[in-house]
Formats: sequence, structure tokens, C-alpha cells
Amino acid sequence: MGSFDGKVAFVTGAARGQGRSHAIEFARRGTRIIAIDIDQQVPSAPYPTATAEDLAETVRLVESLGGEILAATVDVRDLAGLSKVVTNGVERFGRLDFILANAGIVSYGLLSSMDEDQFQEMMDINLTGVWKTVRAGVQHMVDAGNGGCIVLTSSTAGLRTMGNIGHYAASKHGVVALAKAFANELGPHHIRVNSVHPSNTRTVMGVDNDGVLNMFRPDLENPTLEDCVDAFASIHVMPDVPWIHPIDITNTVLFICSDEAKYMTGAQIPVDVGMLAKNP
Repeated sequence: MGSFDGKVAFVTGAARGQGRSHAIEFARRGTRIIAIDIDQQVPSAPYPTATAEDLAETVRLVESLGGEILAATVDVRDLAGLSKVVTNGVERFGRLDFILANAGIVSYGLLSSMDEDQFQEMMDINLTGVWKTVRAGVQHMVDAGNGGCIVLTSSTAGLRTMGNIGHYAASKHGVVALAKAFANELGPHHIRVNSVHPSNTRTVMGVDNDGVLNMFRPDLENPTLEDCVDAFASIHVMPDVPWIHPIDITNTVLFICSDEAKYMTGAQIPVDVGMLAKNP
């Protein structure tokens, strides 16, 4: 058995974006997929959140490659629901090797005037939801004794602060602490835990929504994506790259989970076009 063939990955936020990309590319390499995502609108998110139809499309794409996938609509705030789908997946596929805690949201506003519901929703999904994701699956990995790899999706905002998304930055900084703590706890079981830190990503959540467009071009009343290209690119060291794509993060996650990275754990890996070097 190589790095991926015959193994099993649990992917959250799998209905679209980075999560869908992870599911497809791991499946392409022979990994069987346990996939979940939400099927309701998150009130504080200023963009449409995932639907059951989106998740069904991920299933179709994985199966079109000949891959095996067990998918369910589950909210990462629901530990019992997560635990049930992981248990069902392990019963069906026989093991669990990777946990890709990718689900998350973004919203915008000042911490000093934000309402409690918006702040708490961010923490419940982006931070507590990541802990619940790992909690739901990791005992299967420990009990099997096969080692494994866990990748937590943070952000460049998990390594520096940014205006108008202080609550998001706080949640993503928390993900870094979770990754380090889990790396220490799970190292004796040869289960590696790392966090990945994307910059602007071409997804609905990443750049294709009014909240982020207004954040990058506050001088315009209703900025378009085209209006923001130069502003997006300005934070990167490669001035012709305004954003990355889900596959760019997936390729990094694949390396982190591979046998070639077998001693990489407790690390924070940016996929950021040099954004953190330019804006430390």
C-alpha cells in the first residue's frame, strides 16, 4: 500500500471549493472518501453556503473517477452526527488514515461592534468544529495502530491579524494551537498533525463574495471581482497572481499526507504566494 491507494480520508466541507478538490484528488489516487458538508445557510456568511446538491456533485465527480465515497449532510457543530458518519465510513471501508478538517466560514465586521451571534458562529464552526472533526475520527486511527495524518485548514489570517476579520483571524489562530496540541498528543501513535495556510483562494468563500470585495476595495461602493484583481495581487510577492485555486492547496495537502512527509508534524505550511513574507 502506497501513500494513498486503499486508504481512507474523512473530508469536511467537501461539497465544493477546497474540500471538493481534496476529495477528488485523494480519490484519484485510490483513497476512499468519507465526505460531509452542511445543507443550510449559515446566517452570518455573506454568501450562499453549501447545499446537499453541491455535495451530490462531489459524489458524482468522485464516482466518475471510479472512486468510492460515503457522503452525508452533517454540520461540523454536531459531534454526534460527525461521529456517526465516520463510524459508518470505517465500517464500510475498514479503516481511517486521513482527517482533512477543511470546513469553515468567513464573515466581516469590527470586533468592537460585532454582535455576539456572529462572533460565536465563527468560533463554533471554524474552531470548535475543527476540534469536533478530529474528535469524531481520531480514536479510530489510534485504535487501528496504523498511524495517519491530519490536516487542519487554517489561513494566512491564522498567522497574522487582518482588518475587518478579527473574529475569523482569532478562530484560525486557534486552529494553529489545536494542530500543535494534537501533534503532541498523537505523535506517540505516529499520527501527524499539521495546519495549512492559504491566501486568497478562488472560491465563493475566498474571493467571490461581496464581503471580501468590499474589504479589498473600500473606496468603491459596489466593487466587482475585476475591480479587485490588483488589490488582491498587491499582498503577494508575485504581482501577477491575485489568488490561488483549490487545487493548489490540495497539492500541498497531498504532500503533507504522503510518505515523503512522514516526519512533518506540528508544522504550519503556507500556500500564500509569499503573502506572509511580504506582510509579516
